[in-house]
Amino acid sequence: MVEKGELTVPGIDFELDKLHEECGVFGIYSHKDDVALNTYWGLYALQHRGQESTGIVTTDGSNMQVKKGMGLVADVYKDGVGDLTGHIAIGHVRYSTTGSSMAYNTQPLRVYFDGGNLALSHNGNLTNAAELRSRLTRDGVVFQTTVDTEVVLSLIARSRKEKVEDRVAEAVNEIKGAFAILIMTDHKLIAVRDPYGFRPLCLGKLDGGWVVASESCAFDLVGAEFIRDVKPGEMLVFEDDYAEPKSMMWSKEMPSKCAHCIFEYVYFARTDSVIDKQCVYQARINMGRELAKETKEIHPDIVISVPDSGTAAAVGYSLESGVPFMEGLTKNRYVGRTFIQPTQKQRLNAVRLKLNPVKSVVAGKSVVMVDDSIVRGTTSGKIVKLLKDAGAKEVHVCISSPPVTDPCYYGIDTSVRKELIASTHTEDEICQYIGADSLHYISLEGLKRSLSSMDPEAMCYACFNAGYPDNAEETIRQGSKYIFENK
Repeated sequence: MVEKGELTVPGIDFELDKLHEECGVFGIYSHKDDVALNTYWGLYALQHRGQESTGIVTTDGSNMQVKKGMGLVADVYKDGVGDLTGHIAIGHVRYSTTGSSMAYNTQPLRVYFDGGNLALSHNGNLTNAAELRSRLTRDGVVFQTTVDTEVVLSLIARSRKEKVEDRVAEAVNEIKGAFAILIMTDHKLIAVRDPYGFRPLCLGKLDGGWVVASESCAFDLVGAEFIRDVKPGEMLVFEDDYAEPKSMMWSKEMPSKCAHCIFEYVYFARTDSVIDKQCVYQARINMGRELAKETKEIHPDIVISVPDSGTAAAVGYSLESGVPFMEGLTKNRYVGRTFIQPTQKQRLNAVRLKLNPVKSVVAGKSVVMVDDSIVRGTTSGKIVKLLKDAGAKEVHVCISSPPVTDPCYYGIDTSVRKELIASTHTEDEICQYIGADSLHYISLEGLKRSLSSMDPEAMCYACFNAGYPDNAEETIRQGSKYIFENK
């Protein structure tokens, strides 16, 4: 039997107990609007998708201007973006899934080629990037970053096609994996989505121009009207403020069905976004309802969430069960993703920097605590301990996703199986480790039922069952975000 606190998984940093977002992209074509300022606001709305670095590139038709750096949007552009002018802009917020968190890996990437200036932003992960980069290197191509995105730039630059959109189509037909890509030349904005639709990308309309973004929530901030999702395998080419963008299906081999990332709905996307016709908030409410249906043997006094990722599902649990939802944990919203680490003796209480129990709410109560996932296990255990120290009589942990047992190769930073606690330990062992009175994961069928506005079979569930839609595990035998570095 595994006692509380005895569970260990070699090689895991237990301070990193969440799936990490991939990246966010935003692009705009408009002669009427301030493209740099709108991109700034768009990236602000997408900040949850990446907090390591950010960048904006604009063009006036002949010159490209770049502003980027390490850190949050508010910090990198604290002096404003008034020096970025033009009628086209693309932006990026990054969480590294391939390549270190270094300034030289900050996107958008910008180069010169025989067609003029070229810039690119990418959300996702290319599963055949190592093979392509090795081939290009043998042909004499020099790389300045360690991100897979640079491979796409090289493929575009080496193409002999006349039109840039044909060059892009030729390049993206060579890459595999997950990608929502924005490409900017001196005169065109191009948006491309992978044929499986792993990563989200949507189209919006301004009064005098067009916008594309990872999530529809970015449109609200810039006053754009949501038009539709970019189709899997589609390319949009923007050349005019008012005319519809030119659309083409670029993929030579379209899969039989899509494979949208399920974790966009479980955790990554903002609740006010609509992705591929599914309202994210409603999906999470439904997940909570399904959890309540699957845990009728529990008779709690209150339902609480781990804010903010578990809140919508906790509300759904409360609505279905009739058990009142209360704020049992208070979140310090002024704590960033990193902070000065305490001494080893204090490390157990480090979670208090971000979360603290409300004793008057949980004391003497049987509590259902809802969260979106358990990746490594340590944070859940710390929160359970905080609740019990605050007087909670029982803590039942309910998770709105199935056990994460397999790595993701499509833009989420879980490329090593040994980092996933559920890959080597049973539900009972995890429950004992985190010190909960019970642990319940939503079933895969329950999760599928939560997707009320889309085909649940058009999703990627590989992190739960190793069912990689494009057989990525055959391409990446030993996944690593540092695949192009000596690490």
